[in-house]
Amino acid sequence: MEPIIKIDLQKLTHSESPVILELGSGPKKKSGRIGIDRVDLPGVDIVANLEEGLPFLPDNSVDEIHCRSLLEHIDNFENLMKEIVRVLKANGKAYIFVPHFSNPYFYSDYTHKRTFGLYSFYYFVEPEFQLKRKVPVFYSSTRIKILSLKLIFDSPFYISKKIKKFFGWFSNRHHKLMEYYEQNLCYIIPCYGIEIIFTPVK
Repeated sequence: MEPIIKIDLQKLTHSESPVILELGSGPKKKSGRIGIDRVDLPGVDIVANLEEGLPFLPDNSVDEIHCRSLLEHIDNFENLMKEIVRVLKANGKAYIFVPHFSNPYFYSDYTHKRTFGLYSFYYFVEPEFQLKRKVPVFYSSTRIKILSLKLIFDSPFYISKKIKKFFGWFSNRHHKLMEYYEQNLCYIIPCYGIEIIFTPVK
């Protein structure tokens, strides 16, 4: 799929203003962001297949990347992570939301291709900066530094929403509580998703 670029990327990436991407922006892109989506919808600035990465952007050209409920739709997750790290500036940040594997609504969407857990992004983090349970890093040379990671608890039902919000507050107080939750409690009190902020390691 050949990208359709509706903005002057060269001018933008050489501007003094911050370059902020919204991947999988759909029709509701936030103001000040460059919307990238596979579907040519209102507000989408670049129509592109993110399975192929971000080849239309130069290295170290982006200040922020926002990505909400997109990565679960991607087959080649490792390649897109590599591309995110490539285009981010050394001090750039990625703000990501993905559904947790215990989210019962995850399986309702037939377009979802992968699940995520507490450790998923730690496969791109050097062992000395990982959690108590270590995961291997030899699958990929892409490296990130995780600045923040939270388990998000939510529900469309009022009472369970209140209970889950409190449970989320408690679980996120320490990474050991998060690890204990995922190993022992996630199918009793399902988690809605994961919010993560990371910066690239160049």
